[in-house]
Amino acid sequence: MKKNVLLIGAGRFGKHMAMQLNQLGHQVMAVDTDENRINDVMNIVTNAQIGDSTNAEFLKSLGVGNFDVCMVTIGDSFQNSLETTSLLKELGARYVVSRAERDVQEKFLLRNGADAVVYPEKHEAKWAAVRYTADHILDLIQLDNTHAILEVEVPESWLGKSIIELDIRKKYGVNIMAIKHNDSINVNVEPDIVLTEDITLLVLGDYKNLKKCFKV
Repeated sequence: MKKNVLLIGAGRFGKHMAMQLNQLGHQVMAVDTDENRINDVMNIVTNAQIGDSTNAEFLKSLGVGNFDVCMVTIGDSFQNSLETTSLLKELGARYVVSRAERDVQEKFLLRNGADAVVYPEKHEAKWAAVRYTADHILDLIQLDNTHAILEVEVPESWLGKSIIELDIRKKYGVNIMAIKHNDSINVNVEPDIVLTEDITLLVLGDYKNLKKCFKV
């Protein structure tokens, strides 16, 4: 479902966000105080404006209440990010997602109107630490502080055995969500499927259980 997104902050992270939103087919309005940054994203957004998001009148003129999601991706001034987040909620924004670079920033943003906070540096650091120190872990999606989805190679001791035979959910509290083969994902995971070395598994669970199960 296509959504209307207000993206405030067109720096490095904001530009990457705009690219992803564009690929997903969403309508994006980008806002930044820097004309060069706006020019850099013009070809990947629906609309763009140069302006100060800490100015209530400017934000009001954008009609923030008409956007499905407002994303605050300001990276060079946390004060501006905090003020923008607060103003967006005051002006009737439906859902505000703000960027944080430290834990304390996340707390302040949530207290001042953010419905959700993205923490790209923390997420990428955790992903890289897991991905490049565990040879059998191919990808990591952190869902919250305690749950994650991993793409993993089939452990050697599981090869040639069926899912029901391994009884992974009962033993480890881990769920096999899908099976991936040649970049094709099968979400209809039948209990009698026999695991082979040419597939990978998408598994969901509490991070502690995942670590225990796959030696992360």
